[in-house]
Amino acid sequence: MKLSNRLQLILDHIPQGSRLADIGSDHALLPTAAVETGTCVSAIAGEVNKGPYQAAYKQIQEAGLTETVSVRLGDGLDVLKSGEVDVITISGMGGGLIASILDRGVEKLNGVSRLVLQPNVGEDILRKWLLAHHWVLINEHIMEEDGKIYEVLIAVPSEQEGIEITNEALYAERTLDGGLVLSTDWLLRMGPWLIKRPNPIFHAKWKSEINKLNSILRSLSKSELASAEEKSAHIRADIKKIEEVLACLPKDKL
Repeated sequence: MKLSNRLQLILDHIPQGSRLADIGSDHALLPTAAVETGTCVSAIAGEVNKGPYQAAYKQIQEAGLTETVSVRLGDGLDVLKSGEVDVITISGMGGGLIASILDRGVEKLNGVSRLVLQPNVGEDILRKWLLAHHWVLINEHIMEEDGKIYEVLIAVPSEQEGIEITNEALYAERTLDGGLVLSTDWLLRMGPWLIKRPNPIFHAKWKSEINKLNSILRSLSKSELASAEEKSAHIRADIKKIEEVLACLPKDKL
């Protein structure tokens, strides 16, 4: 099966021999490819709505994988039993929604050795959730496909053996070339690994963010509310910080 570059990147970060749960599976494309390539020995495709559930079930039937891929109807991690999978993937949703799915099913994460998450927006919300629940971000990627920018976050439990970095080290205050200091809050917002390995897509994302913030500023300038100026000052400070960060980072580093 030919996956999109986005789904292929997620698949590339699933360890060989895993038992996978793909939540919000979207036609079960990822579980199908994961089992067909031999990356996973089994998979679960979870869907909360009946239409996508039926589409996923049809996909698994047509692929002849009903013995190894289970398609389940349910909300978030409700489709899982504790200890049933090693890896959970959730993609194509907002970071806040992914965090709430993990939060509501947190007891199902016992025994899970890896999360591979692709939020469409709100990546910082997800990083904060991982940090608060003792998951270590071991890698993250940013990519563009069909005019959209995606980030993929890979996390493991902090107590897992063999981890070469701690959350304390990952989010420790960092000084960039040029002497600019980045706080923990800004590392959570922009991505500690993405800042370490910036590429042109990272620059494009944050230049787009500056444009959005400038648009908000223009709207606020028409407001007569007392809070508008305070909000504008906060946004101007954010724009200045993002511009300073981008100026300190190489533009062509992969």
